[in-house]
Amino acid sequence: MTLLKAFLIGGALCAFAQLVVDSTKVNPAIVMVSAVSTGAVLSGLGLYGPLAKFAGAGATIPLFGFGHALVTGMVEDAQRIGLFGLLTGGLRATAPALTAAILFGYLMAVLFNPKG
Repeated sequence: MTLLKAFLIGGALCAFAQLVVDSTKVNPAIVMVSAVSTGAVLSGLGLYGPLAKFAGAGATIPLFGFGHALVTGMVEDAQRIGLFGLLTGGLRATAPALTAAILFGYLMAVLFNPKG
C-alpha cells in the first residue's frame, strides 16, 4: 500500500507539472522553479508535511519535495541555532541531493559528448 500511495501522489505531482509544460508556453525552467517554490510555501504553511508523511517518497522526491526539504531544514536549524539556521538549514537538508546532481551531471558530461 505504501508503494501505491507513493506512486499515485508522485505521479500526480509529476503529471501536473508536465501538463503545465505541455499546455502552456511557459519555459520549463520556470515550471521547475515554481514547483520548488510551491513546495516551500506549502511546507511553510504546514500543508506539505502531512502529504509527505502520507505519500513518502512520492511527495519528497519530485521538485515540490525539494522545496519542502529546504524549508524543513531551515525551520529545524532556526529553532536549534537561531537566525543563522535560516542560512544553513536548507543547505544541510538538501546537500545529498545537490551533491548527487552535481556528481551525476559531471559524470554524464565526461562519459558522453554533450551537444551545445
